[in-house]
Amino acid sequence: MAIAINSEEVLTPPVASATVMVTRDGPDGLEVLLVRRHGNSGVLGGVHVFPGGKLDAADRLAEPAALDRPAADCLHHLGEPGLDAPTALGLHVAALRETFEECALLLGHTHQPGLADRVREATAAGTPFAAALPALGLVLNTACVVPWSRWVTPRVPSVTNKRFDTRFFVAVAPAGQEVVHCEREATEAVWLAPRTGLQRYWAGEIDLAPPQIMSLCQLARLADVAQVLATARSRPPALIAPEPFDEQGHRVICYPGDPRHSIPQRVWDGPTRLVHRNQRFEPDGGIEALLG
Repeated sequence: MAIAINSEEVLTPPVASATVMVTRDGPDGLEVLLVRRHGNSGVLGGVHVFPGGKLDAADRLAEPAALDRPAADCLHHLGEPGLDAPTALGLHVAALRETFEECALLLGHTHQPGLADRVREATAAGTPFAAALPALGLVLNTACVVPWSRWVTPRVPSVTNKRFDTRFFVAVAPAGQEVVHCEREATEAVWLAPRTGLQRYWAGEIDLAPPQIMSLCQLARLADVAQVLATARSRPPALIAPEPFDEQGHRVICYPGDPRHSIPQRVWDGPTRLVHRNQRFEPDGGIEALLG
């Protein structure tokens, strides 16, 4: 299914959200978890994405006793001027919550038989995720989701008519826990090597949106989970503010470091722009440019 290009200007502010690149070491190296959104979804229907979603008001309200660290630490690691500590905490909690809701993974916790079912029963009964875990004797392990990047959708989004301010995190898949995708929101959950995900996209076997393409491009340059975490902890999260324009009948999305972008400094290795052609987004240089 080809992604339709949007040319409508969105005047509302971007919605705060969080997404998680859950990683593990597979037999042949690094793997990352992707879920395929239902085709009738209002956002990126049919596209393979990382687990994630919007920040809920309840995510900000976790009690200090339920946390593994103070909210100020969450704020420090996001490194965003003007952000407040409750929102920084909420974004970390949203990352944990959305991964559980969409994939049944309790990040930062060891496997316990029946635990996921008990959390699900509590949240289904109306208890917020941030309260359900401490009620079961668990802390909210915010340190296990490590900030990776921040994507702010431009006023003219290319692949949707909504704007998001999304914080991307990386995390390690908990040993022994089974991925079970939410059937209401997704049709499958798959573990893929980043290079394999990009190759399947190039072959037309799966659809990816630009943030997933470029994030997989970065992960494809890393060998294992340890290197992913070390990279995330070695620098502040990169601010990615895509700047789209149309050229010769094609939508182009450029990123920091591109000659057409307002920020001249590169924030990653690899291509600095994607062009919508052949019913997909691709860089100059083809698949080789993505794989490095």
